[in-house]
Amino acid sequence: MHLLIIVMNRFVKLLLAAWIVAVAACAQTTEKRKVMKFKQLTLEEEAVIIHKGTERPFSGAYTNHKEAGNYHCKQCNALLYRSEDKFESHCGWPSFDDEVPGAVLRLPDADGRRTEIVCATCKGHLGHVFLNEGFTEKNTRHCVNSISLTFVPRDQEQALSADTALQKTYFASGCFWGTEYHFMKAKGVRQTTVGFMGGRVDNPTYREVCAGGTGHVETTEVIFDPRETSYETLLKLFFETHDFTQKNGQGPDIGEQYLSVLFYETPEQKQLAEKYIAILRNKGYDVATSLRPADTFWEAEAYHQGYYQKKNGSPYCHIYKKIF
Repeated sequence: MHLLIIVMNRFVKLLLAAWIVAVAACAQTTEKRKVMKFKQLTLEEEAVIIHKGTERPFSGAYTNHKEAGNYHCKQCNALLYRSEDKFESHCGWPSFDDEVPGAVLRLPDADGRRTEIVCATCKGHLGHVFLNEGFTEKNTRHCVNSISLTFVPRDQEQALSADTALQKTYFASGCFWGTEYHFMKAKGVRQTTVGFMGGRVDNPTYREVCAGGTGHVETTEVIFDPRETSYETLLKLFFETHDFTQKNGQGPDIGEQYLSVLFYETPEQKQLAEKYIAILRNKGYDVATSLRPADTFWEAEAYHQGYYQKKNGSPYCHIYKKIF
């Protein structure tokens, strides 16, 4: 009997520990979603999109769906896939052999074998991508959970404003802690993430980038709602919160990883960036900011995210100075 009581006590402790972990995970998810301000998900949607689950095969609403239109991210409404790229693979989930350019990120899966696909805007889990199966000429199969998607018929899509979906861009202005500090507080910004862009090494660590030689620049990804702000407004904030005339870094942070760079996502962003660089030069500034097309964005380690918010501090070299 004494042994049974010991075993039962241990079992109860294990259950309690598991419950505490689950509650903590839910609280963390809730807090993260509160900051991100994306669509409120149901428990079933959250299980797949946030916790990377998988819906049962042949159970999804879009498995055999053939209507003309576009498929958007359930969480942030970003455009992901078009109906003309959807095909029947008989695998039990919606299949696409192509995505909207730049809309989907490919990441190594936790199982070490497959490649996960996530929404490039909000990082919501979509499913997995498989290559060289021979289903279509593109030899690519995006195996996507229906629950991760929202379908908009072609006629309704054409009637919607192009500004209804969140947009993203990338700013590099020295230490990404300071860059993120200003953008995460800006009106209309839904999410900021710090990381690295423009280099030659996959999955770089902070230590590797700081050591130099990878070619990466410390960069902040900014996701914003164009109904509340604009790229032009954020562009002005970029120039007004760092020394864009410094050629070798930012403040005391010297090196290629701290350069001033605008990574543009669209031709429109490039045109606006060129416009403001010209405006600044006409004002007499020797602009050192370079302009480059957005490349693969590698997210930095967790402790770098929202650094000054966690520390309840403010940056030492990113001081706001009104120019425009």
